[in-house]
Amino acid sequence: MKLVKVRVQNYRSVEDSGEFEVGDLTCLVGKNEAGKTALLSAIRGLRPSQPFEFDEAIDYPRRFATRFDDRHEDGTAEVIRTWWRLDSSDIAAVERKFGKGVLRSDTFQIHFGFRYDDNKRIWDIDVDSEKVLENMLSKHALDATERNALHGVTNGLGADTALSAVAQRTPKQEALLQEIKQCRGSSFTVGVIDVLSARQPKFFFTSHFERMSGMVSIQKLQQDKQNKAVSVGDQIFLAFLEYAGTTLEELLEVDRRETLKATCEAASNEITEEIFQFWSQNNALEVIIDIDSGKAKDPAPFNTGTVAEIRIKNNNHKATLPLSERSAGFVWFFSFLAQFKQLRKTPGNSNAIVLLDEPGLTLHGKAQGDLLRYVVERLLPDHQVIFTTHSPFMVPMDRLADVRIVEDVVIEKQGKRPEVQGTKVRSDVLEVNNDTLFPLQGALGYEVTQSLFIGANTWLVEGPSDILYLQVVSQALAKRRRTALDPKWTLCPSGGIDKIAPFVRLFGGNRINVAVLSDIANGDKTKIENLKKADILKAGHFYTCSDFTNQSESDVEDLFDIDLFVEMLNGAYNPPVTNVVTKEALMAAAPTARIVKKAEALFKLMPTTVAEFDHFGAARWLLENPSVLDADSPAVQATLDSFEEVFKTFNALVAS
Repeated sequence: MKLVKVRVQNYRSVEDSGEFEVGDLTCLVGKNEAGKTALLSAIRGLRPSQPFEFDEAIDYPRRFATRFDDRHEDGTAEVIRTWWRLDSSDIAAVERKFGKGVLRSDTFQIHFGFRYDDNKRIWDIDVDSEKVLENMLSKHALDATERNALHGVTNGLGADTALSAVAQRTPKQEALLQEIKQCRGSSFTVGVIDVLSARQPKFFFTSHFERMSGMVSIQKLQQDKQNKAVSVGDQIFLAFLEYAGTTLEELLEVDRRETLKATCEAASNEITEEIFQFWSQNNALEVIIDIDSGKAKDPAPFNTGTVAEIRIKNNNHKATLPLSERSAGFVWFFSFLAQFKQLRKTPGNSNAIVLLDEPGLTLHGKAQGDLLRYVVERLLPDHQVIFTTHSPFMVPMDRLADVRIVEDVVIEKQGKRPEVQGTKVRSDVLEVNNDTLFPLQGALGYEVTQSLFIGANTWLVEGPSDILYLQVVSQALAKRRRTALDPKWTLCPSGGIDKIAPFVRLFGGNRINVAVLSDIANGDKTKIENLKKADILKAGHFYTCSDFTNQSESDVEDLFDIDLFVEMLNGAYNPPVTNVVTKEALMAAAPTARIVKKAEALFKLMPTTVAEFDHFGAARWLLENPSVLDADSPAVQATLDSFEEVFKTFNALVAS
């Protein structure tokens, strides 16, 4: 069966979360103190896999504590209501005991809260008791006379009462009565609940605070187990030992050094292989379980008896460190894997619903991505997962439909006390504030920067106008069956020389092939040399426009023949007859070789009726009038030759 919907009420900051849907993966996003942990704790309380109980004094909303009876007339306060959907195996299990067609629906509800009688969870499930009774009558083959005793009876309790009143029951009537009594209270509905309850998933909860002990005293841990006083850290250590294929008792019983060594090495290898499939931060690490006798000068209880320690070896530095001295993020990741792997081995937990409270909080962003990948690849095939986060790197961007927004809603009213509505869960992100949305916005922004304009082969240029020039001229060259832009290139505007280095460093993790065509002015030469020395690009992947124009300063516009560029300026800006751009006027406009700077200077002298010059104007006109490049004029031919040389150079850099 699967959990499909949840509603939390009357629990800490949650007055009423509202109903929210739950899927295979559900990500609850919200800022600190929004109530995310309270939601998981309330869900956990329905059927926890670890010891956990609601505590009314602590958990009931404090501001309503003195008004419990006024707010809850029936004397109970519902905390958690859940909706479930049965799968075919669940239905088959019910029908094996009660026959076909006894469930009127494949969905049902369970709710629980404060002051429920006998601490019972309440099931709302639609069972056709009359159909159950009919199936049982057919099963035991009661004849018409035997059935007369049950005339008008439609449920188990009524059948129990009627048959018990028969002084001399036939063997068939007796067999039927005994089967009915197998249901608690002779209730068919309760009987169905008992079948399904055994199949209902438990809730396994863990948070970023739960970390494994890196060192334990075997003898003390054995005593703690007997006294049922094992700490959380030591409990995770025990889970790790069992996951790794051994137990505390086996370590104590080993009476041969080589056997102990082999057991420890096997356990170390097992956990190392699993962890480093999903830990990309450092693949030179190795897990080692070290068993030794306590030393007199060590602190108690590690100064006597047998001491087990987990150490992490760094094969690059040829050194080991205790687990406790590794990063908090690594220790948590290690602990979580140990807990989860052992969970799978524990009877009754094979289908547990996993609740993760702020998982990976101490992990680097990339390691959080590793954790999310572990959740999807290892947990989801067998478990539903609900987790909370305020980190952009834990938002599953390929499953945004699984994201729910958590917000502690307080409505400010001018001149009045604010209206506190408590923690709400929403799927509509438009209803919440920017602080709450920040993780989602951050994740979306990162995802966009990782995909927008980025390809396996990315050609960086200065701006959007350069992209238009290259694409339009490429099309003109392709029409003439000459060398055009290789379609493997993705053109991307970088925003200038100062943005190139940050761009390459940002996207270096994508292993993309980057090449650059940069404008160059006299003030840029030092920057370009520094970029080349920084070695962030492959050798030979950085070009300036000067490399193709034989000018000391150049922009992409300098690849155009000046006569063609004059035609483009006049077409784009349509100056009055007295101010038509000419080659002579353009050349004389400014003492620079850069045609763009000449155009800027010339257009400053234009009448106010002429639009101000910008880099995009001529590019836009060329895009709208590509036929100008179909001419066979010397200006067009010279322009095509210049651009073709650029394309030949950059096409040679394409990675296959």
